Amino acid sequence: MSSPSTPEQPWPVRTVARKIAEWIDRLGAVWVEGQLAQVTARAGTGTAFLVLRDPAADVSLQLTAPIGLVRDGGAAVAEGNRVIVHGKPSFFYGRGTLSLRVDEIRAVGIGELLARIERLRKLLAAEGLFDPALKRRPPFLPHCIGLITGRASAAEHDVVSNATARWPSVRFRIEHTATQGALAVPQLVDALGVLDRDPDVDVIVLARGGGSAEDLLPFSDETLCRAVAACRTPVVSAIGHEPDTPLVDHVADVRCSTPTEAGRRLVPDLAEETARIATLRDRARRALAGWVDREQRLLTALRARPVLADPLRMLDARGEDVTRLREAARASVLRGLDRRGSDLEHVRARLTTLGPAATLARGYAVVQRLPATGGDAIDPAAPLPVLRAVTEVGDGDRVRIRVADGAVTAVIGTGAPKKTRAKKASTP
Repeated sequence: MSSPSTPEQPWPVRTVARKIAEWIDRLGAVWVEGQLAQVTARAGTGTAFLVLRDPAADVSLQLTAPIGLVRDGGAAVAEGNRVIVHGKPSFFYGRGTLSLRVDEIRAVGIGELLARIERLRKLLAAEGLFDPALKRRPPFLPHCIGLITGRASAAEHDVVSNATARWPSVRFRIEHTATQGALAVPQLVDALGVLDRDPDVDVIVLARGGGSAEDLLPFSDETLCRAVAACRTPVVSAIGHEPDTPLVDHVADVRCSTPTEAGRRLVPDLAEETARIATLRDRARRALAGWVDREQRLLTALRARPVLADPLRMLDARGEDVTRLREAARASVLRGLDRRGSDLEHVRARLTTLGPAATLARGYAVVQRLPATGGDAIDPAAPLPVLRAVTEVGDGDRVRIRVADGAVTAVIGTGAPKKTRAKKASTP
Protein backbone atom coordinates (compact mmCIF):
# COMPACT_ATOMS: atom_id res chain seq x y z
CA MET A 1 0.00 0.00 0.00
CA SER A 2 3.01 2.27 -0.20
CA SER A 3 2.43 2.86 -3.88
CA PRO A 4 0.65 6.12 -4.81
CA SER A 5 -3.08 6.04 -5.42
CA THR A 6 -4.43 6.24 -8.99
CA PRO A 7 -7.89 6.26 -10.50
CA GLU A 8 -7.38 2.60 -11.32
CA GLN A 9 -5.97 1.72 -7.87
CA PRO A 10 -7.55 4.08 -5.29
CA TRP A 11 -6.93 3.72 -1.56
CA PRO A 12 -9.68 2.47 0.66
CA VAL A 13 -11.08 4.76 3.32
CA ARG A 14 -9.48 2.70 6.08
CA THR A 15 -6.08 3.16 4.46
CA VAL A 16 -6.43 6.92 4.25
CA ALA A 17 -7.69 7.10 7.83
CA ARG A 18 -4.84 4.93 9.06
CA LYS A 19 -2.20 6.98 7.27
CA ILE A 20 -3.64 10.25 8.70
CA ALA A 21 -3.70 8.67 12.16
CA GLU A 22 -0.10 7.51 11.83
CA TRP A 23 1.05 10.94 10.62
CA ILE A 24 -0.77 12.78 13.43
CA ASP A 25 0.50 10.30 15.97
CA ARG A 26 4.04 11.38 15.12
CA LEU A 27 3.25 14.95 16.28
CA GLY A 28 4.44 15.93 19.74
CA ALA A 29 2.46 17.34 22.65
CA VAL A 30 1.63 21.05 22.66
CA TRP A 31 0.38 23.75 25.06
CA VAL A 32 -2.76 25.48 23.78
CA GLU A 33 -4.61 28.54 25.13
CA GLY A 34 -8.25 29.25 24.49
CA GLN A 35 -11.69 29.71 25.96
CA LEU A 36 -13.86 26.77 26.94
CA ALA A 37 -17.02 26.92 24.87
CA GLN A 38 -18.49 23.58 25.96
CA VAL A 39 -17.78 21.08 28.75
CA THR A 40 -19.50 17.66 28.68
CA ALA A 41 -18.66 15.33 31.58
CA ARG A 42 -21.38 12.66 31.99
CA ALA A 43 -21.44 10.54 35.07
CA GLY A 44 -20.51 6.92 34.56
CA THR A 45 -18.12 7.66 31.70
CA GLY A 46 -14.37 7.77 31.82
CA THR A 47 -13.84 10.51 29.20
CA ALA A 48 -14.97 14.14 29.18
CA PHE A 49 -15.47 16.06 25.94
CA LEU A 50 -14.66 19.75 25.70
CA VAL A 51 -14.62 22.45 22.99
CA LEU A 52 -11.77 24.96 23.10
CA ARG A 53 -12.43 28.13 21.11
CA ASP A 54 -10.11 30.87 19.92
CA PRO A 55 -11.49 34.15 21.32
CA ALA A 56 -10.14 36.18 18.40
CA ALA A 57 -11.34 33.95 15.53
CA ASP A 58 -14.12 31.58 14.65
CA VAL A 59 -11.95 28.51 15.20
CA SER A 60 -12.53 25.70 17.68
CA LEU A 61 -10.84 22.43 18.64
CA GLN A 62 -12.27 19.26 20.16
CA LEU A 63 -10.68 18.13 23.43
CA THR A 64 -10.86 14.81 25.25
CA ALA A 65 -9.75 14.45 28.84
CA PRO A 66 -10.07 11.96 31.65
CA ILE A 67 -13.21 12.59 33.65
CA GLY A 68 -11.19 12.89 36.82
CA LEU A 69 -9.08 15.70 35.37
CA VAL A 70 -12.21 17.72 34.68
CA ARG A 71 -13.73 17.04 38.10
CA ASP A 72 -10.51 17.89 39.89
CA GLY A 73 -10.35 21.25 38.01
CA GLY A 74 -13.51 22.39 39.74
CA ALA A 75 -14.80 25.89 38.85
CA ALA A 76 -11.73 26.63 36.73
CA VAL A 77 -12.91 24.09 34.14
CA ALA A 78 -16.20 25.77 33.25
CA GLU A 79 -17.71 27.18 30.10
CA GLY A 80 -16.48 30.70 29.30
CA ASN A 81 -13.21 30.42 31.23
CA ARG A 82 -9.85 30.89 29.63
CA VAL A 83 -7.54 27.94 30.12
CA ILE A 84 -4.21 26.54 29.04
CA VAL A 85 -4.21 22.83 28.18
CA HIS A 86 -1.41 20.38 27.47
CA GLY A 87 -2.14 17.52 25.16
CA LYS A 88 -1.26 15.47 22.13
CA PRO A 89 -3.21 15.58 18.82
CA SER A 90 -4.92 12.32 18.01
CA PHE A 91 -7.05 11.07 15.14
CA PHE A 92 -10.02 8.90 15.98
CA TYR A 93 -9.77 6.12 13.45
CA GLY A 94 -13.40 5.00 13.50
CA ARG A 95 -15.10 8.40 13.00
CA GLY A 96 -12.33 10.27 11.19
CA THR A 97 -12.26 13.13 13.71
CA LEU A 98 -9.33 15.04 15.11
CA SER A 99 -9.09 15.85 18.80
CA LEU A 100 -6.56 16.89 21.37
CA ARG A 101 -6.03 14.37 24.15
CA VAL A 102 -5.20 16.55 27.14
CA ASP A 103 -3.52 15.51 30.34
CA GLU A 104 -3.32 18.90 32.09
CA ILE A 105 -5.64 21.90 32.34
CA ARG A 106 -4.61 25.22 33.90
CA ALA A 107 -6.86 28.20 34.46
CA VAL A 108 -5.52 31.54 33.27
CA GLY A 109 -5.34 33.79 36.34
CA ILE A 110 -6.67 37.33 36.42
CA GLY A 111 -3.18 38.70 36.87
CA GLU A 112 -1.98 37.03 33.70
CA LEU A 113 -5.06 38.25 31.82
CA LEU A 114 -4.46 41.80 32.95
CA ALA A 115 -0.82 41.55 31.95
CA ARG A 116 -1.83 40.39 28.47
CA ILE A 117 -4.35 43.21 28.19
CA GLU A 118 -1.65 45.69 29.19
CA ARG A 119 0.71 44.35 26.52
CA LEU A 120 -2.07 44.61 23.95
CA ARG A 121 -2.83 48.14 25.12
CA LYS A 122 0.77 49.18 24.53
CA LEU A 123 0.76 47.52 21.12
CA LEU A 124 -2.42 49.29 19.98
CA ALA A 125 -1.20 52.60 21.40
CA ALA A 126 2.07 52.26 19.49
CA GLU A 127 0.09 51.67 16.29
CA GLY A 128 -1.81 54.94 16.89
CA LEU A 129 -5.27 53.46 17.49
CA PHE A 130 -5.63 55.59 20.65
CA ASP A 131 -4.61 58.84 18.96
CA PRO A 132 -7.03 61.64 19.93
CA ALA A 133 -6.65 63.14 16.45
CA LEU A 134 -8.49 60.10 15.05
CA LYS A 135 -11.53 60.60 17.28
CA ARG A 136 -14.66 61.72 15.48
CA ARG A 137 -17.40 63.81 17.03
CA PRO A 138 -20.85 62.18 16.92
CA PRO A 139 -23.59 64.26 15.26
CA PHE A 140 -25.51 66.69 17.42
CA LEU A 141 -28.85 65.03 16.65
CA PRO A 142 -28.33 61.59 15.02
CA HIS A 143 -30.89 60.40 12.51
CA CYS A 144 -30.67 56.84 13.82
CA ILE A 145 -28.64 55.31 16.67
CA GLY A 146 -27.19 51.84 16.33
CA LEU A 147 -27.10 49.96 19.65
CA ILE A 148 -25.16 46.74 20.25
CA THR A 149 -26.02 45.13 23.58
CA GLY A 150 -27.34 41.99 25.20
CA ARG A 151 -30.94 40.94 24.74
CA ALA A 152 -33.29 42.42 27.37
CA SER A 153 -30.31 43.78 29.28
CA ALA A 154 -30.28 46.62 31.78
CA ALA A 155 -27.78 48.43 29.55
CA GLU A 156 -30.29 48.48 26.67
CA HIS A 157 -33.00 49.82 28.97
CA ASP A 158 -30.72 52.55 30.35
CA VAL A 159 -29.58 53.76 26.92
CA VAL A 160 -33.03 53.72 25.28
CA SER A 161 -34.97 55.15 28.22
CA ASN A 162 -32.56 58.00 28.90
CA ALA A 163 -32.23 58.94 25.23
CA THR A 164 -36.02 58.81 24.71
CA ALA A 165 -36.63 60.92 27.82
CA ARG A 166 -34.33 63.62 26.43
CA TRP A 167 -35.51 63.42 22.81
CA PRO A 168 -38.78 61.48 22.35
CA SER A 169 -38.49 61.09 18.57
CA VAL A 170 -35.09 59.41 18.66
CA ARG A 171 -34.76 56.22 16.56
CA PHE A 172 -32.77 53.10 17.39
CA ARG A 173 -31.56 50.09 15.47
CA ILE A 174 -30.69 47.46 18.05
CA GLU A 175 -28.47 44.43 17.45
CA HIS A 176 -28.57 41.86 20.24
CA THR A 177 -25.38 39.87 20.80
CA ALA A 178 -23.61 37.95 23.49
CA THR A 179 -21.58 40.29 25.69
CA GLN A 180 -19.48 37.66 27.43
CA GLY A 181 -18.28 34.16 26.74
CA ALA A 182 -16.76 32.47 23.71
CA LEU A 183 -19.34 33.80 21.20
CA ALA A 184 -19.20 37.44 22.28
CA VAL A 185 -16.35 38.71 20.09
CA PRO A 186 -17.55 37.23 16.75
CA GLN A 187 -21.11 38.42 17.34
CA LEU A 188 -19.98 41.88 18.38
CA VAL A 189 -17.77 42.22 15.29
CA ASP A 190 -20.59 41.04 13.00
CA ALA A 191 -23.11 43.44 14.55
CA LEU A 192 -20.61 46.26 14.29
CA GLY A 193 -20.15 45.59 10.57
CA VAL A 194 -23.91 45.45 9.98
CA LEU A 195 -24.53 48.83 11.64
CA ASP A 196 -21.50 50.43 10.01
CA ARG A 197 -22.83 49.50 6.56
CA ASP A 198 -26.28 50.95 7.29
CA PRO A 199 -26.42 54.48 5.78
CA ASP A 200 -29.18 55.55 8.21
CA VAL A 201 -27.09 54.87 11.33
CA ASP A 202 -25.16 57.98 12.38
CA VAL A 203 -23.58 56.66 15.58
CA ILE A 204 -22.97 53.19 17.07
CA VAL A 205 -23.12 52.43 20.81
CA LEU A 206 -21.48 49.43 22.49
CA ALA A 207 -23.34 49.02 25.79
CA ARG A 208 -22.92 46.50 28.60
CA GLY A 209 -23.53 46.56 32.31
CA GLY A 210 -20.91 46.00 34.97
CA GLY A 211 -19.18 42.73 35.66
CA SER A 212 -15.97 41.07 36.64
CA ALA A 213 -12.75 41.44 34.69
CA GLU A 214 -13.35 38.02 33.09
CA ASP A 215 -16.86 39.08 32.00
CA LEU A 216 -15.51 42.19 30.29
CA LEU A 217 -12.67 40.39 28.50
CA PRO A 218 -14.42 40.41 25.07
CA PHE A 219 -14.28 44.22 25.09
CA SER A 220 -10.49 44.09 25.43
CA ASP A 221 -10.12 41.67 22.56
CA GLU A 222 -7.73 42.74 19.78
CA THR A 223 -10.14 41.75 17.00
CA LEU A 224 -12.96 43.87 18.42
CA CYS A 225 -10.63 46.83 19.03
CA ARG A 226 -9.40 46.78 15.44
CA ALA A 227 -12.96 46.44 14.14
CA VAL A 228 -14.00 49.54 16.13
CA ALA A 229 -11.00 51.48 14.81
CA ALA A 230 -11.90 50.51 11.23
CA CYS A 231 -15.52 51.74 11.51
CA ARG A 232 -16.48 54.72 9.38
CA THR A 233 -19.33 55.55 11.77
CA PRO A 234 -18.49 57.16 15.14
CA VAL A 235 -18.51 54.58 17.95
CA VAL A 236 -19.48 55.28 21.56
CA SER A 237 -18.26 52.86 24.24
CA ALA A 238 -20.45 52.43 27.33
CA ILE A 239 -19.04 49.35 29.06
CA GLY A 240 -19.46 48.57 32.75
CA HIS A 241 -19.09 51.20 35.43
CA GLU A 242 -16.76 54.13 35.94
CA PRO A 243 -13.76 52.04 37.17
CA ASP A 244 -14.07 49.61 34.24
CA THR A 245 -11.84 50.61 31.33
CA PRO A 246 -11.61 47.89 28.70
CA LEU A 247 -9.41 48.56 25.68
CA VAL A 248 -12.38 49.35 23.47
CA ASP A 249 -12.88 52.52 25.58
CA HIS A 250 -9.54 53.84 24.31
CA VAL A 251 -10.26 52.95 20.66
CA ALA A 252 -13.83 54.28 20.53
CA ASP A 253 -14.47 57.86 19.49
CA VAL A 254 -16.35 58.65 22.72
CA ARG A 255 -16.14 56.90 26.09
CA CYS A 256 -19.07 56.94 28.48
CA SER A 257 -18.61 55.62 31.99
CA THR A 258 -22.04 53.94 32.05
CA PRO A 259 -24.85 53.12 29.60
CA THR A 260 -26.94 55.76 31.38
CA GLU A 261 -24.41 58.44 30.53
CA ALA A 262 -24.36 57.22 26.93
CA GLY A 263 -28.13 57.69 26.69
CA ARG A 264 -27.73 61.27 27.91
CA ARG A 265 -24.84 62.14 25.60
CA LEU A 266 -26.30 60.67 22.42
CA VAL A 267 -29.06 63.23 21.96
CA PRO A 268 -29.68 66.77 23.25
CA ASP A 269 -32.33 67.50 25.85
CA LEU A 270 -35.54 68.71 24.24
CA ALA A 271 -36.46 71.04 27.12
CA GLU A 272 -32.98 72.58 27.21
CA GLU A 273 -32.89 73.05 23.45
CA THR A 274 -36.37 74.58 23.45
CA ALA A 275 -35.30 77.04 26.16
CA ARG A 276 -32.09 77.79 24.30
CA ILE A 277 -34.01 78.44 21.08
CA ALA A 278 -36.39 80.75 22.94
CA THR A 279 -33.43 82.62 24.44
CA LEU A 280 -31.73 82.92 21.07
CA ARG A 281 -34.97 84.07 19.44
CA ASP A 282 -35.39 86.76 22.11
CA ARG A 283 -31.77 87.87 21.66
CA ALA A 284 -32.25 87.97 17.90
CA ARG A 285 -35.43 90.00 18.29
CA ARG A 286 -33.69 92.52 20.55
CA ALA A 287 -30.68 92.69 18.27
CA LEU A 288 -32.93 93.26 15.25
CA ALA A 289 -34.94 95.94 17.05
CA GLY A 290 -31.73 97.69 18.12
CA TRP A 291 -30.38 97.53 14.58
CA VAL A 292 -33.62 98.96 13.17
CA ASP A 293 -33.59 101.79 15.73
CA ARG A 294 -29.96 102.59 14.95
CA GLU A 295 -30.58 102.64 11.22
CA GLN A 296 -33.72 104.75 11.74
CA ARG A 297 -31.71 107.32 13.69
CA LEU A 298 -29.09 107.32 10.96
CA LEU A 299 -31.74 107.91 8.30
CA THR A 300 -33.27 110.71 10.36
CA ALA A 301 -29.87 112.38 10.73
CA LEU A 302 -29.21 112.04 7.01
CA ARG A 303 -32.63 113.44 6.15
CA ALA A 304 -32.01 116.44 8.41
CA ARG A 305 -28.89 117.44 6.52
CA PRO A 306 -29.28 120.54 4.26
CA VAL A 307 -28.63 118.57 1.11
CA LEU A 308 -31.44 116.12 1.77
CA ALA A 309 -33.74 118.63 3.53
CA ASP A 310 -33.80 120.91 0.41
CA PRO A 311 -32.38 118.90 -2.52
CA LEU A 312 -33.04 121.80 -4.98
CA ARG A 313 -30.80 124.21 -3.04
CA MET A 314 -27.66 122.99 -4.74
CA LEU A 315 -29.37 123.01 -8.12
CA ASP A 316 -30.55 126.59 -7.55
CA ALA A 317 -27.04 127.66 -6.55
CA ARG A 318 -25.60 126.00 -9.61
CA GLY A 319 -28.35 127.57 -11.73
CA GLU A 320 -27.44 131.01 -10.44
CA ASP A 321 -23.79 130.28 -11.25
CA VAL A 322 -24.76 129.23 -14.78
CA THR A 323 -26.90 132.38 -15.24
CA ARG A 324 -24.11 134.59 -13.94
CA LEU A 325 -21.55 132.95 -16.15
CA ARG A 326 -23.87 133.17 -19.15
CA GLU A 327 -24.43 136.91 -18.60
CA ALA A 328 -20.70 137.43 -18.16
CA ALA A 329 -20.08 135.51 -21.37
CA ARG A 330 -22.69 137.56 -23.23
CA ALA A 331 -21.22 140.84 -21.92
CA SER A 332 -17.72 139.69 -22.85
CA VAL A 333 -18.88 138.79 -26.37
CA LEU A 334 -20.67 142.13 -26.77
CA ARG A 335 -17.61 144.04 -25.59
CA GLY A 336 -15.50 142.08 -28.01
CA LEU A 337 -17.93 142.87 -30.84
CA ASP A 338 -17.92 146.56 -29.91
CA ARG A 339 -14.12 146.64 -29.92
CA ARG A 340 -13.99 144.83 -33.22
CA GLY A 341 -16.61 147.23 -34.68
CA SER A 342 -14.62 150.27 -33.53
CA ASP A 343 -11.47 148.78 -34.99
CA LEU A 344 -13.30 148.15 -38.24
CA GLU A 345 -14.55 151.75 -38.37
CA HIS A 346 -11.05 153.02 -37.76
CA VAL A 347 -9.67 150.85 -40.52
CA ARG A 348 -12.46 151.87 -42.85
CA ALA A 349 -11.81 155.57 -42.13
CA ARG A 350 -8.11 155.06 -42.66
CA LEU A 351 -8.71 153.27 -45.93
CA THR A 352 -11.12 155.99 -47.03
CA THR A 353 -8.54 158.62 -46.19
CA LEU A 354 -5.79 156.81 -47.98
CA GLY A 355 -7.96 155.65 -50.90
CA PRO A 356 -7.90 157.21 -54.44
CA ALA A 357 -11.42 158.65 -54.08
CA ALA A 358 -10.33 160.93 -51.24
CA THR A 359 -7.29 161.96 -53.21
CA LEU A 360 -9.46 162.79 -56.22
CA ALA A 361 -11.81 164.77 -53.99
CA ARG A 362 -8.91 167.00 -53.00
CA GLY A 363 -8.42 168.04 -56.67
CA TYR A 364 -6.17 165.33 -58.04
CA ALA A 365 -6.92 163.39 -61.21
CA VAL A 366 -5.90 159.99 -62.64
CA VAL A 367 -4.81 160.11 -66.31
CA GLN A 368 -4.99 156.85 -68.27
CA ARG A 369 -3.88 156.37 -71.80
CA LEU A 370 -6.56 155.16 -74.14
CA PRO A 371 -5.77 152.74 -76.88
CA ALA A 372 -5.54 154.09 -80.39
CA THR A 373 -8.61 152.24 -81.72
CA GLY A 374 -9.77 155.01 -84.07
CA GLY A 375 -13.15 155.21 -82.46
CA ASP A 376 -14.68 156.69 -79.39
CA ALA A 377 -15.82 153.37 -77.86
CA ILE A 378 -13.80 152.09 -74.91
CA ASP A 379 -13.92 148.52 -73.75
CA PRO A 380 -14.71 148.67 -70.05
CA ALA A 381 -13.16 145.24 -69.45
CA ALA A 382 -9.79 146.21 -70.93
CA PRO A 383 -7.28 147.56 -68.36
CA LEU A 384 -6.04 151.08 -69.04
CA PRO A 385 -2.47 151.98 -68.23
CA VAL A 386 -1.98 154.91 -65.86
CA LEU A 387 0.07 157.76 -67.26
CA ARG A 388 3.05 158.36 -64.99
CA ALA A 389 5.29 160.57 -67.17
CA VAL A 390 4.72 163.06 -70.03
CA THR A 391 7.12 161.13 -72.18
CA GLU A 392 4.67 158.25 -72.26
CA VAL A 393 2.28 160.13 -74.63
CA GLY A 394 2.66 162.08 -77.81
CA ASP A 395 0.66 164.50 -79.86
CA GLY A 396 -2.70 163.19 -80.80
CA ASP A 397 -2.80 160.45 -78.10
CA ARG A 398 -6.04 160.12 -76.31
CA VAL A 399 -6.20 159.94 -72.57
CA ARG A 400 -8.88 159.42 -70.00
CA ILE A 401 -8.90 161.78 -67.08
CA ARG A 402 -10.68 160.63 -63.95
CA VAL A 403 -11.71 163.22 -61.40
CA ALA A 404 -13.81 163.08 -58.23
CA ASP A 405 -17.19 163.19 -59.90
CA GLY A 406 -16.43 161.37 -63.16
CA ALA A 407 -14.10 160.98 -66.09
CA VAL A 408 -13.47 162.87 -69.37
CA THR A 409 -11.56 162.00 -72.48
CA ALA A 410 -8.94 164.37 -73.91
CA VAL A 411 -6.50 164.52 -76.79
CA ILE A 412 -2.97 165.63 -76.37
CA GLY A 413 -2.52 168.94 -78.28
CA THR A 414 -0.02 169.28 -81.15
CA GLY A 415 2.65 171.94 -82.10
CA ALA A 416 4.12 172.45 -78.68
CA PRO A 417 7.47 170.91 -77.82
CA LYS A 418 7.40 167.97 -75.40
CA LYS A 419 9.54 169.80 -72.89
CA THR A 420 7.20 172.77 -72.87
CA ARG A 421 4.25 170.50 -72.52
CA ALA A 422 5.99 168.78 -69.72
CA LYS A 423 6.51 172.01 -67.85
CA LYS A 424 2.89 172.98 -68.36
CA ALA A 425 1.78 169.63 -67.16
CA SER A 426 3.77 169.93 -63.96
CA THR A 427 2.18 173.34 -63.18
CA PRO A 428 -0.62 172.81 -60.64
